[in-house]
Amino acid sequence: MSTTAIAVNATISMGAYLMTVRIIPRLREMFINANLFGRDLCKKDKPKVPESYGVIIGCVFLIVMFLFIPIPFTFDENAATDSVTGGKPSTFPHDKFVELIAALLSICCMIFLGFADDVLDLRWRHKLLLPTIATLPLLMVYYVNYNSTTVMMPNFARGLFGTSVNIGILYYIFMGSLAVFCTNAINILAGINGLEVGQSLIIAASVLLFNMIELSLGHQVESHRFSMHFMLPFLATSLALWKFNK
Repeated sequence: MSTTAIAVNATISMGAYLMTVRIIPRLREMFINANLFGRDLCKKDKPKVPESYGVIIGCVFLIVMFLFIPIPFTFDENAATDSVTGGKPSTFPHDKFVELIAALLSICCMIFLGFADDVLDLRWRHKLLLPTIATLPLLMVYYVNYNSTTVMMPNFARGLFGTSVNIGILYYIFMGSLAVFCTNAINILAGINGLEVGQSLIIAASVLLFNMIELSLGHQVESHRFSMHFMLPFLATSLALWKFNK
């Protein structure tokens, strides 16, 4: 996956920002008429504020990522069409392609569950279970492609456990639980102007900065490029929401 793919992704992300900025105010009345609104208690006149705007930026994000699906493989020499047979070569990175699709499927599930929470007012026990289910596509693809459950130990623990420890099924339990923590750590801040999406912006910017540092050092290049493909559109659409949510 070449640097060209990142440049294309960044360009599409700028388009996503402009699209989201135009769409959000146009759908305001539709959300209010559907009774999906709250009151802005931070302002004197307490105006109506549409809720569930996350589904808008989520849809724009998915559209951008769907359009981006062929781009990384277009600029990948291993995925180039065979000039003799006209088909894909045996070197086509099917594992990378499946990882991309599985990640998008999990994100799509999370967006659906978030909207369902706003509409159905789900109980907390459901909020703990459903994100775990949404991670199943990612976990199953990881199991098929790698199934490595070995974790590196921090320096202070290596004297007791060694350099690494194979934790087996606990690895998958931890990853499923991590999804529950991440989604609810963001969701619990909803209701305070700009704080929920602001936290998302800080996280996205931090991850992008880390990706760029690691790329400059040549560490895990493919993994960090893959991360940037998701973080750039996420940052762009979240920035558009923050503009109206602050």
